[in-house]
Amino acid sequence: MRSSVYAPASYARAWKRYERQRADVESSRTQIEPNPKGIGSGLDLWIARSTQSINQDLFARLFVTETGMTPAKFVEQARLEAARCTLEQTTLLVEAIAERCGFGEPERMRRSFRRVLRVSPQDYRARFKSTVLH
Repeated sequence: MRSSVYAPASYARAWKRYERQRADVESSRTQIEPNPKGIGSGLDLWIARSTQSINQDLFARLFVTETGMTPAKFVEQARLEAARCTLEQTTLLVEAIAERCGFGEPERMRRSFRRVLRVSPQDYRARFKSTVLH
């Protein structure tokens, strides 16, 4: 059995490790969130995480704690937001938007739109398109 003399030092080391891991999660989050081009070009949250020295399960738990959503939901939400803005502001085809925003296949984007927004991308564009399209 360990002596209680060592407990404070081990707790301090564990706490420092936890704080470093939280900083890694925040670093990954800020690398992804403001960069829709990164999302569209295939930047994946797990690739960003892999550059950090953190366990995948621990990363997912910390990410949920910090953001309130899973990494997969975060990526989907960011892709949907980028797709919504592109649909509103351009006349690009849905296929091109799906590729640009990281969905890959147009059907995958359509399924996300229907599940989250309860409308197809084409219907979304018809309802919310900007009067000044690029």
